Amino acid sequence: MATAANSSRHSKPLLPPLRRAFLAVVFALCATGAASAQPDAALEAQLRAQTANYAGKVALYATDLRSGKTVALNADTPVPTASVIKLTVLFEALKQIEAGQAQFTDPLTLTKANQVEGSGVLELFDTPQTLTLKDALTLMVVLSDNTATNLAIDKLGLQNIDARIQWMGLHDTWLYKKVFMPAVPPVPADQPQFGLGKTTAREMASVMQRFVDCNLQVPGTAAAPAATGKQLCAAALGMLKNQSDRDAIPRYIPSLTVANKTGALDEVRNDVAAVYAKNGPIIISAFTYDNADHSWTPDNGAQLLIARLAKTIVDRWQ
Repeated sequence: MATAANSSRHSKPLLPPLRRAFLAVVFALCATGAASAQPDAALEAQLRAQTANYAGKVALYATDLRSGKTVALNADTPVPTASVIKLTVLFEALKQIEAGQAQFTDPLTLTKANQVEGSGVLELFDTPQTLTLKDALTLMVVLSDNTATNLAIDKLGLQNIDARIQWMGLHDTWLYKKVFMPAVPPVPADQPQFGLGKTTAREMASVMQRFVDCNLQVPGTAAAPAATGKQLCAAALGMLKNQSDRDAIPRYIPSLTVANKTGALDEVRNDVAAVYAKNGPIIISAFTYDNADHSWTPDNGAQLLIARLAKTIVDRWQ
């Protein structure tokens, strides 16, 4: 048996405190997949040329999570979310399940009173029906089901979702109300301008990145996700990868896996996605509004524009 003296003599010397601190910072950055932001000026010029004559307004933010390259067009301008805000509902569900305050298996009751129009299928169901929270979240993401969204909001709490948005450090993102339901006072003064919710391209990109990185931590902290957190993130990404609306970001990159959430109104077309490119994930957050084309076809002009912008980004960064 080695003596204490022999053991200490053959062990490696302790790292100096400053070096230990430096390595801790490096490890934290690696653990969260962080990379220093590197604005891609040439790509920005390409994208601006593509949007120069567009009959509507565009806000976009994208980042290559491997290299740290970024591109931004009006990325900090508040924009109407339409159904993209449902990403924040999904994130709050993960946090409540992680905390033991909810479970995917929790039963939710569908009634005639909480059926609303628009996208989805639950408005067509006979009532009452019992679904699980996971059923509602899956329908909310895959079909953008508005009734399912309202069931999830009722379960999780509108105030809790907005508090979580603030917890994430997002200052220009807000879920104002349930879908196709009147806002409940007190209503923020800008709610009529944005409708269901508001955000910025940069802020909503950060929400999508949290799913990809499996980052359920308070901003500013760096810790590897626990096994439970990994399972929750995998479930959320599974829903997002099965999104039924593939007419925007995924349109011209069919060989790549895309996890995305869209949002649409007559004058609005949005798509926020994680594109799993060959070199690693690329986050693309694209919002168009005040669009001249109000058509509801796969070839709506805004959807085609977002698709072209996404392909330009992916082609350059791949």
